[in-house]
Amino acid sequence: MMDVSNAYNKAITSLLVMLFVAGLLVGGLGIFFITLNDSANLQGQVTDLQSQLSALGGFQNATYQNITIYQNATYLADLYDNVKESVVLIQGTTPDGSVQGSGFVYSYSGRNVVVTNYHVVEGTTQLSVTFQNGKGYSATVLGTDPYADLAVVSVNDAPASEFKPLQIASSSTLRVGEQVIAIGNPYGLVGSLTTGVISALGRTIIEDSGNGFSIANIIQTSTPINPGNSGGPMLNAAGHVIGVTTAVLSESQGLAFAIPSNTILREIHALITTGTYTGHSYLGVSGSDMNYAAAQELGVSVTYGWRIVTVNRGGPSDGVLQVGDIVVALNGVTIKNNDDLASYLEEHTLPNESLTVTVIRNNNSENLTVVLGTRPAPT
Repeated sequence: MMDVSNAYNKAITSLLVMLFVAGLLVGGLGIFFITLNDSANLQGQVTDLQSQLSALGGFQNATYQNITIYQNATYLADLYDNVKESVVLIQGTTPDGSVQGSGFVYSYSGRNVVVTNYHVVEGTTQLSVTFQNGKGYSATVLGTDPYADLAVVSVNDAPASEFKPLQIASSSTLRVGEQVIAIGNPYGLVGSLTTGVISALGRTIIEDSGNGFSIANIIQTSTPINPGNSGGPMLNAAGHVIGVTTAVLSESQGLAFAIPSNTILREIHALITTGTYTGHSYLGVSGSDMNYAAAQELGVSVTYGWRIVTVNRGGPSDGVLQVGDIVVALNGVTIKNNDDLASYLEEHTLPNESLTVTVIRNNNSENLTVVLGTRPAPT
């Protein structure tokens, strides 16, 4: 009986030991899987964090590269090296003495010419073009347009190797605030570079040689321009021509102007082949800008637009527009002032086209049609 009891006790003890060992194994496995799962979660978090850090590092690198490109002036030096041989010095003689200005080389249908300002070559004799290497040649005016202050010059007897044409980009997409670069010969200081930004678009300036006619659709810039810069290229950050420097207001600080490149592209064929450009449309009226004070004085509700003061007898608007009409739109485009009106006519219309003119007459809005004429030659 004792043996049976001992055997039974041993069996119970063995079973308890096995259960204890099994419990240890199960607990160990549980702890192992829990630890493994925590480790996997931790590894996943580490991977996510690394990815975020990598992305953050890439963004910082891109930002740094952008700052390097736009704030480091090295690219200006490279741009200058690429275009300096394309900018020329233009000199001539007039009855009042000698004149000088700038110009740049352009290739039109395989023909190398120099683009400059009309006022640089106006009335000149013994005209010459000198390249960046100091070699000068006689030159001949091919065509001029006073209303755009543009001229095209042919360089006589210069070998083809002298010509390094610049590319002309469209000025349609220009925006205020974009950086621009001017290269020219201010005061005879050949090959000078200045920089600034576009400070306004669609300006109208008055020609100052005594005729007093207006030049429309002009780029306003903060780029320093001085006598001798006239006719030189105004470039974008890619080194492409977006304008021709033309004028600086006397006694102004940080205010200069350029003819937009679209005007060059529109006119150059006619200037080279016919010597002139006759595509300036003509409304045949004069007027003044509206504002709040003028509206109060006239007793009208519109505070913007362009009020007609005179209508030229026999002109395109004679019998259609009236003195006192306030032009507020052309072909549905809002006109706030004379700059808007003159720039729209210059950029978007041609002689003999029909133009829808929206006016305020007797406090009522009316749409009138004017067949545009051709702007008379300046006197």
